[in-house]
Amino acid sequence: MNDFLNDPRFADIEPFKTKVWLSSPTMHGEEQAWVDEAIRTNWVSTVGKNINEIERQMAAYIGCRYAVALSTGTASLHLATKLAGERLYGQALPSEGTLRGHKVFASDMTFDASVNPIAYENGEAVFIDTERDTWNMDPDALEKAFGLYPDVKLVVVAHLYGTPAKMDEIKAICDRHGALIIEDAAESLGAKYLLNGNWTETGNLGDYNCISFNGNKVITGSSGGMFLTDCKADADKVRKWSTQSREAAPWYQHEEIGYNYRMSNIIAGVVRGQIPHLDEHVAQKKAIRERYEKGLAGLPVRMNPWDRDKSLPNFWLSCCTIDEDSMAPMVRGERDYLYKSESGKSSPQEILEALAAFNSEGRPIWKPMHLQPLYRNYAFITADGNGRGRSNAYIAQNGTDVGADIFRRGLCLPSDNKMTPEQQERIIEIIRACFR
Repeated sequence: MNDFLNDPRFADIEPFKTKVWLSSPTMHGEEQAWVDEAIRTNWVSTVGKNINEIERQMAAYIGCRYAVALSTGTASLHLATKLAGERLYGQALPSEGTLRGHKVFASDMTFDASVNPIAYENGEAVFIDTERDTWNMDPDALEKAFGLYPDVKLVVVAHLYGTPAKMDEIKAICDRHGALIIEDAAESLGAKYLLNGNWTETGNLGDYNCISFNGNKVITGSSGGMFLTDCKADADKVRKWSTQSREAAPWYQHEEIGYNYRMSNIIAGVVRGQIPHLDEHVAQKKAIRERYEKGLAGLPVRMNPWDRDKSLPNFWLSCCTIDEDSMAPMVRGERDYLYKSESGKSSPQEILEALAAFNSEGRPIWKPMHLQPLYRNYAFITADGNGRGRSNAYIAQNGTDVGADIFRRGLCLPSDNKMTPEQQERIIEIIRACFR
């Protein structure tokens, strides 16, 4: 590990006295009032005014008819996946998942909460490579996947780091092949996409839609998530499943598998106090992104891109990749890494260690799902076709693996909306020093 504090490149930079976080909760005070009301009125379980109100407010904000508040975004994704599987393949036995024996196409560059529910429901994920324009699911690779697996009827699409995927192309492909879409908008609440001439909030672009209120998201309940839909029957089913699938009987009677997935009224109180600040937080995240673009200009780095004509990201995390010819040597194992400093070059791990040395938090780009040990034997499809087993000792091949390349050269920069412009300028100077 480099001793950055004594490295001449960083001689004029002082460590932060308090840590600058990647993305931490930002509280405003209203949250306490709603939590206190829940406690004062004794509505502290999974029913209450806070839950009812945030469901109403978020449905109105997103532009859908129904919202169901759940314990986590992962719970929402699980029940959306179960719901889609039941619609496609029928009700499963209690000991089986609704996707048993079926494949599902899924975003490759994402957090594993997007895709684990496929396994929860006994399905098999097929990972779709990333495209460079938005770092999201590649429509060309998705089309190729349908050619290889024409029976697939479900696609899970995530909007990475708050940037909407190319939903017009993805929806057109899915429509042609009769496939449903689960939209993972956990990272993109407050982002918009221009679909069929109308600006539409993410969380309202799929057949089943999910958002998150995890502690690091653009607004938070400390935890929590929501299922969003225009279908009352789907909302009612998710609400039932999330409260242990209790039937209308005077005793506990169950005809379906249920889950303890409903949001508590206390968590809902925190969310209720956060909702009025959603647009404010998005504006702060955008300002952070713009300061990075200006401050890092001239360095051999590129910020995470978006379609400027069809999308308005929420800029949840500002990220960048290092240009190939400015990458210093770096290798990663499963849990460790090595890198070498070179004049005029740097690497993601060197920058992350430098930030940590000065008391600031960054993070590597999400490691693609097809590279995870858990899913290493699952299919992976690129725009060229099958993405597995493409190396050949006797034939030169150039095959694409966009997600792996972004992971190798990229990192998430400190994006906390409480970070001051002065703190961000110091972070920019740390990054610049890494390339000296």
